Amino acid sequence: MCRFAADGGSRYPERVFAMERNAQLRGSGHHDLKSVFRSQRLDSVERIRLVSCDMNMSVLPRHKAIATIVCYNNGANAASTLERIPPAAERDFDVVVIDDGSTDDTSAQIARFGLPVIRHDQNRGLGAAIKSGMRYALDGGYDIFCILAGNAKDDPGEIPRLLEPIRREEADYVQGSRFAPGGSQEHTPAFRFAMVKVHARFIQLVTGFRGTDSLNGFRAYRTSLFKDGSDINVWQDWLDGYQLETYVHYKVLSSGRRATEVGVSKTYPAKKRGIRYSHIRPVIDWWWILSPIPLLMLRLRK
Repeated sequence: MCRFAADGGSRYPERVFAMERNAQLRGSGHHDLKSVFRSQRLDSVERIRLVSCDMNMSVLPRHKAIATIVCYNNGANAASTLERIPPAAERDFDVVVIDDGSTDDTSAQIARFGLPVIRHDQNRGLGAAIKSGMRYALDGGYDIFCILAGNAKDDPGEIPRLLEPIRREEADYVQGSRFAPGGSQEHTPAFRFAMVKVHARFIQLVTGFRGTDSLNGFRAYRTSLFKDGSDINVWQDWLDGYQLETYVHYKVLSSGRRATEVGVSKTYPAKKRGIRYSHIRPVIDWWWILSPIPLLMLRLRK
């Protein structure tokens, strides 16, 4: 196991990219490992350290697409998500997991799978977690960046569905949809179902894109959308929360870039008293989700 997060409860004084690989995936050979520290610019106020290790790339092939799974206090649901990832030898994409400062047993659950892990030393928000994944993808030279949640609602086995339109040069951005052909949904709460429908209709009105599920976080992007010089500036500090996904969605669609939807499944837990189905707070977080659109349309943000 190649682990660079400090054990015994101690932590580095700053955020660390801790990459883990399962020795079993490397076969019987054991390779020398080393830590390479280098500074990267994540946003306008913060610097991070990347901790990496040498790998035998003939055993662990490096693909041009990467799937990023974001976890925050997901516990056993994180394990349920990761165990559905196709084996390394059977997939044509790499995987990295983002642990956004979990305080439960999520870190321990993730560690069982021997995947590369980026850990935040505290909860920084969904947007910040996605940005960490984007930076990892850009630094790694990946062409396609796929994002999904580690809460067992998305199925990692469907990742290839989102990658294919970009690989075929048919799209720069692929939105997963539970309502598109081939998609499905189970136990979607009534309020969320209504918001998905209203939000999709609103997005159609302001961008012309006839989408059906613009609140679905299962997506894939061409990484060139986020490189320096792009008009899609995801590195702004105000996008560290729920705003980021809507910001990118609106910017891609309103700029005329190629976008499409593909069917995916979205499975919520059966309704039980006392069980939360989301970290989203009823009023304030819905404002953060929707706010990028009026802010961009009024040119109060860019």
